[in-house]
Amino acid sequence: MCPAALARTHRENLVNDYYAILGVERNASQEEIKKAYRKLARKLHPDVAGPDAEEQFKEVQRAYDVLSSPDKRQQYDMGSDPTAPGGGMGGGFGFQDIFETFFGGGQQQRGPIPRARRGQDALLRIDIDLSEAAFGVTKNIEVDTAVACGTCQGSCCAPGTSPVTCGVCHGSGTVQRIARSFLGQVMTNTPCAACQGFGTTIPNPCAECSGEGRVRSRRTISIDVPAGVETGVRIKMSGQGEVGPAGGPAGDLYFEIRERKHPVFTRHGDDIDCRIEVPMTAAALGTVLEVETLDGMQEVDLAPGTQPGQIITLKELGVGHLHGNGRGHLNITIEVVIPTNLDDEQSDLLRSLATLRGEERPAGRIASNNSGVFSRIKEKLSGR
Repeated sequence: MCPAALARTHRENLVNDYYAILGVERNASQEEIKKAYRKLARKLHPDVAGPDAEEQFKEVQRAYDVLSSPDKRQQYDMGSDPTAPGGGMGGGFGFQDIFETFFGGGQQQRGPIPRARRGQDALLRIDIDLSEAAFGVTKNIEVDTAVACGTCQGSCCAPGTSPVTCGVCHGSGTVQRIARSFLGQVMTNTPCAACQGFGTTIPNPCAECSGEGRVRSRRTISIDVPAGVETGVRIKMSGQGEVGPAGGPAGDLYFEIRERKHPVFTRHGDDIDCRIEVPMTAAALGTVLEVETLDGMQEVDLAPGTQPGQIITLKELGVGHLHGNGRGHLNITIEVVIPTNLDDEQSDLLRSLATLRGEERPAGRIASNNSGVFSRIKEKLSGR
């Protein structure tokens, strides 16, 4: 069997399929792997799912530990489980080492690992009001992230000094070692322990950042929140996340929207709803109402004979559309208030009205469950 087929067979025989555990494809990006892990970790955490999910939670953690590391993932894809003793092959010599030795990797220098690496993405939450979601808003947010060290400018070295070539690997970042395997004695390259594979050492690290090349700092970021956002929407600001080690490029900053509950309006998509109480006399006779909206007070005509539960729609007074022009609507539900504790004069007036309308002893007709258009037309034609 050829070594490539041997690697594939060994990988398929591994006890744990870490890609299947996380539910991702084998060509999944690091971002997809991280997203899948976070979703499963929240779902299976013992504090959420209970102690029965603890082993499954640990399995997900092991899978993420391997697939989130480029080196460990490469070992795993070549058929070696990095979590197993000796890299999964026994004797401290992994299948990847053998494969690289016989197919070009054993004698080639990989080169030193760059110190500068991309920083992590950051996620913050913003609380906004309904009016801010409706019209959009610009907010100044204070964030605490890693920024490039102002003393060493990301070099990790004390001012006036510079990195020194490693005396062990002579700048290559790797050292050769000889090990025994079932194929005999082979030579392979491993990261240099003296410089951690960087090829250089820093004898005089910067005192400000302790040789990290970055420090924590609080800064203010201005973010434009567009109209139409709602709870759960994330706004991405590229390159505004944490600066990487040794002054590496910054990650991205994400703001997740959380909309506060409004005391009057209820939001449904881009439409907003509210309920207004009107006296029985106003509903019967009609009137003009002063109604509070997101745009200020508005006059609304209440037609004579308005019924309880009737909805009045004010167009274009809702929330702005996130992906397009225009706005949603404001839907007002009318609640007719029946008077209580009438005095004698008010009672006599209502009795007189009932007499005039022939309603002293109403029949109490049972209302139909069918409130469709044709049913209402039928009622009109029958004079009911």
